[in-house]
Amino acid sequence: MSFDRSRPFWLDAQPLILASKSEGRRLALEQTGAPFLVHPAEIDERAVEAEVVAAGGDADAVAARLARDKARTVSSALPGALVLGADQVASCEGRRFGKPASVADAGAQLRFLSGRTHRLHSAAAIARDGALLFETVAHADLTMRLVSDEFLAGYLDHVAEAATTSAGAYQIEGLGVHLFERIVGDHWTIIGLPLLPVLAALRREGALLS
Repeated sequence: MSFDRSRPFWLDAQPLILASKSEGRRLALEQTGAPFLVHPAEIDERAVEAEVVAAGGDADAVAARLARDKARTVSSALPGALVLGADQVASCEGRRFGKPASVADAGAQLRFLSGRTHRLHSAAAIARDGALLFETVAHADLTMRLVSDEFLAGYLDHVAEAATTSAGAYQIEGLGVHLFERIVGDHWTIIGLPLLPVLAALRREGALLS
C-alpha cells in the first residue's frame, strides 16, 4: 500500500475533527500526522458540570460527560466526520477544579494546590453523526511544590489569561512546569488528551492503518 505523505496512516475519507480549542490538544494531534480540523463545541460547560454534580457525579463523570457532549454536538453538525471531544477536571482532597473563571480564580486554585498532590481526570470521546463510538477517562497525579507568593504573582503576571484555559490553572508544556516537583502519568493525559487510547480507538474504527 502506498501512503499519502501529507496524511500518514490515515484512511478515513474526511479529516478528524477536534471539538476543542485547546492548544495542547491541537499540538498532541499534530504529533500523530493525522489530518484534522479544529471545530470547538459550543456548549455551556458550567451548566453541564452543575447537572452532573447535582446527580451525584464525581470528577470522572464530569470530564466524561463534557467530552461526550462536545463530540456528539459537533458530529451532529458535520455529517460523516469522526469527531474527537475532550475535557479535563482536576481534583484534590475532595475538591474539584475546572477551568478558572478569572486570573484571580486561577490564583486561588494554585494557592490551594501548592504543596499538595492533585489528580487530573482527562476524558476523550469519539462520535460520528451524533452517535458515541468510544470514550475513556485517564488519570495523572501531580505534586505541586510549595510555591511562594512572589513566585505565584510572577507566574500569573507572565501567563495572564492563559491560566484560565485549563483545569488547575497551568499548562505543563509551558511555564507551568516550574510549579511541580513530582508527576505520575503520561504527558498526553496531563495536557488533556489521553492520546494512546484515542489512537487505538481510531484504528478499531478503520480510520487509521493497523
